Amino acid sequence: MNEETLEISLVNDLKEIARVAEQIDEFCASRAIASEVAYAVNLALDEILTNTINYGYADDEPHQIELIVSLEVEALVIVIVDDSAAFDLSNAPTPDVGASLEERPLGGLGLFLVHQMMDSVEYRREGERNIVTLKKNRTAVPAQ
Repeated sequence: MNEETLEISLVNDLKEIARVAEQIDEFCASRAIASEVAYAVNLALDEILTNTINYGYADDEPHQIELIVSLEVEALVIVIVDDSAAFDLSNAPTPDVGASLEERPLGGLGLFLVHQMMDSVEYRREGERNIVTLKKNRTAVPAQ
């Protein structure tokens, strides 16, 4: 691991997500990456890790989830590797955000948010492992 890479190992416990967020914040702050970028990454990771932990495992056994955060020239790249059930979040259906709350089916907004917050979301399955790669441009675009 070099100083431009952060590796985080966690178990499938929702309490671990706060620790991950702290480490992402520290990594970004120490490299002068905009706080808006760190926020977007943490929001996306919260959604993905929450879904993985809540719905991805058929047992109550501990499972390792690995995160590798890399600083590239123009982007922060986050790779998430887990052994949960296969789920391709890169092709999640777009929810009807124009529908009223009563008409809108439950779920789907979190993954929609991930796609809105990240510049790239890719998924692949290798053997029994999911590999999700997120990319977020290092410079936050100011709100209009």
